[in-house]
Amino acid sequence: MPVELVEQKPQAALPVYLVGKDGLNGLPLSSTAMGWATANGFSGEAGRTLLLPGDNGAIAGALFGIGDGDGVLGTGTLARALPEGDWHFASEARQPDLAALALVLGGYVFTRYGKKPGKVLRFALPEGADGAHVGRIADGVFLVRDLVNTPTNDMGPDELEEAARKLSAAHDADISVIRGDDLLARNFPMIHAVGRASTDAPRLVDINWGPADAPKVTLVGKGVCFDTGGLDIKPSSGMLLMKKDMGGAANVLGLASMIMAAKSNVRLRVLIPAVENSIAGNAFRPGDVLRSRKGITVEIGNTDAEGRLILADALALADEEQPALLIDMATLTGAARVALGPDLPPFYTNDEALASELATASVAVEDPLWRMPLWHPYDAKLSSKVAEINNVTTDGFAGSITAALFLKRFVEKTPGWAHFDIFAWNPADRPYGPTGGEAQGIRALERVIAGRFGA
Repeated sequence: MPVELVEQKPQAALPVYLVGKDGLNGLPLSSTAMGWATANGFSGEAGRTLLLPGDNGAIAGALFGIGDGDGVLGTGTLARALPEGDWHFASEARQPDLAALALVLGGYVFTRYGKKPGKVLRFALPEGADGAHVGRIADGVFLVRDLVNTPTNDMGPDELEEAARKLSAAHDADISVIRGDDLLARNFPMIHAVGRASTDAPRLVDINWGPADAPKVTLVGKGVCFDTGGLDIKPSSGMLLMKKDMGGAANVLGLASMIMAAKSNVRLRVLIPAVENSIAGNAFRPGDVLRSRKGITVEIGNTDAEGRLILADALALADEEQPALLIDMATLTGAARVALGPDLPPFYTNDEALASELATASVAVEDPLWRMPLWHPYDAKLSSKVAEINNVTTDGFAGSITAALFLKRFVEKTPGWAHFDIFAWNPADRPYGPTGGEAQGIRALERVIAGRFGA
């Protein structure tokens, strides 16, 4: 059920009491409400909602269990558990911004193809919450979810470019696009090679926003709008979620939305290589050797490891102007999911200060991240007998690490670089969002960027 946050508590708003591990003690509940809670075995277990009866069959309020209080995003459950109407927190919300955000995110519904949004729940903004900030973050997350949830017949390279243009227009950003054979003329050969077999031309989307003299922050997002695997074709089961292979691009657009809406003091650049990895007579092949923008030659050990190829050309471009911060995000490897599962994206960086800031922000905003090592001894696994590097290893070990090491070769000038190997998908319903496309890492990144550069 969509949630609307309102600044002033509506006069008839019903109370939601947050119940922790200490139970109902100290809450201003009537004897009837206490008896009802006891009869229903409610003791504040995390995530449980209990509606309280009022006169004549009406609802008098609700109890919501927060358990030991470790996670605030669980509050998003209320978006679906409460009936339509006006509500407010009758108990003090810990981390009010996060509690408010959880409510809004929990009410998300993807409606493009006819699903009904349901009735609107109005909720008074918790005391101490910054409604404008909550709105900016929610808008960015919803943009990510909408883009990832849209199937490729409506979200190919053309439509992904259009989404970038729409976001740019909303914030008066400049946007340019290098498309088709112009990629070869402008020295982006690997983006061209990966996307040339599709009927939608490959392209590089380039967004610029903010004062020219502000610190440079560059975001690079993998925009593979569908991945068949190329000539190393995936099995049918492996293609079912490949509409989300542009999740890196979606996430950097969501983060860009947050940054621009906050009018952050940065010179923001967003680079999205947008392609479809298709099969045709002109598809790139296993065994081909591609020359990258940076001049590094790459032997193709597997055409299904295409994301790192397009990112490499984009990262090489980003690195040329040596930004203060360079972030890339990609649904890059299944190995990351094997290592950490779908909910905990790994990130890689050699910048110790950045790693520390990300770890702190991740916990503060409940946006899980886990640092993984750029383990140099594994770099030799990417060796090639005919080129300077192979795009895959032969033993299959440490796939997420070796993919990050591959990308690292294309970032030489910028010390403040981090790579995020995200899933961009909720495989099951969460309190803060339903099954489907998901923003990962960008709320933590927004906090780091705001802390570093301000508004």
